[in-house]
Amino acid sequence: MNDIQPSTASAPTGRRERKKAATRKAIADAALRLFLERGYDGVGIREIADAADVSTTTLFKHFPVKEALVFDEDADQESGLLAAVRERPAGQSIPAALREHALRYRMAAADGDAGFAAFSELVSSTPALHDYAQAMWLRHTGALAQAIAEESGLPENDPACTALAHFALEAPRVARGHDDPRRAVARAFDLLEMGWRGASRC
Repeated sequence: MNDIQPSTASAPTGRRERKKAATRKAIADAALRLFLERGYDGVGIREIADAADVSTTTLFKHFPVKEALVFDEDADQESGLLAAVRERPAGQSIPAALREHALRYRMAAADGDAGFAAFSELVSSTPALHDYAQAMWLRHTGALAQAIAEESGLPENDPACTALAHFALEAPRVARGHDDPRRAVARAFDLLEMGWRGASRC
């Protein structure tokens, strides 16, 4: 779980994949529950493994570092962002595709999850988690910028692609402080759309 977007990946289809996904979710859910109850630094890896009824070896197979337990949907979230750009309908602009993705998934997660505020507070108040989230944010920005460049025929290091990726990711977080967050997101993407027209035809 994290404050960027919920998982948009398809459910695993094979029995082995489903079992692995269920184990991973059980570990992440146990970790988050304990972190919210006692704080990130007050919970040990062995306690999390015991709560999820797995060995510490199994836990580390799924989560190589403790911080990753909180951001268990990291890879799925990045995949969802890239798919929004690469699999958008013919004729739809990249900013429009990212706006649709933000409103459908990222804002829905914040609006519909009763534990979202508690999760956000956990991340922002824990230096290790905050740093991990920032690094994850940069990875997502870089991957999204590369996808935008590929789809628009611009150079990989084009600053317009990086700027669009950055602000597309940032808009839902900024909008949460407004009376009508969804309208604020839409307005932010209207601005991105106008700016993008000067840089690309996609």
